[in-house]
Amino acid sequence: MKWTLSQLQKYRNKEFLIDETTRVDEIKQIDTTVREVSPMHITGRGDIDSAKVTFHLKIEGHLILPCSRTLVDVKLPINVETTETFLLQGSVYESGEEAYQVNGDVIDIMPIIKEILLLEIPMQVFCEDVESEDAAPQSGKDWEVLHEEGSSKKIDPRLAGLAKFFDKNNSSES
Repeated sequence: MKWTLSQLQKYRNKEFLIDETTRVDEIKQIDTTVREVSPMHITGRGDIDSAKVTFHLKIEGHLILPCSRTLVDVKLPINVETTETFLLQGSVYESGEEAYQVNGDVIDIMPIIKEILLLEIPMQVFCEDVESEDAAPQSGKDWEVLHEEGSSKKIDPRLAGLAKFFDKNNSSES
């Protein structure tokens, strides 16, 4: 998804619509936790004037990532809206937004799309079905995975006497 400045200037003060489906498989080499990348559907528009080109984009698709708990595949939906501004040669842009300076006479938005997708990857992803056949085991001899939401406070029988110690200490201070 790249355009020369002369191609874009033809759409100056006109509607420049974007509706493309593109592959972004390169992010699997950048982030090795990404197992699969669907084709990304990119829609939006470009606003072109003499000083800058602003793209208003919506990126839709999904990534396949490993579950942090079980290592099974988890489908992470991607639905991101972004606005990216490119400054043309010699132009100065006074705004709080980040803007990219155009080098040469070609605007390529693919590196920005890759960056946005990489930023959408959460640190941890969890699958809904922890009992899947492909899942890592959830318990074994003398161990089990504890889940925060439904865990009850079981006291190790070897430490039960220690809990009574603090109760005795608090009652003697009163």
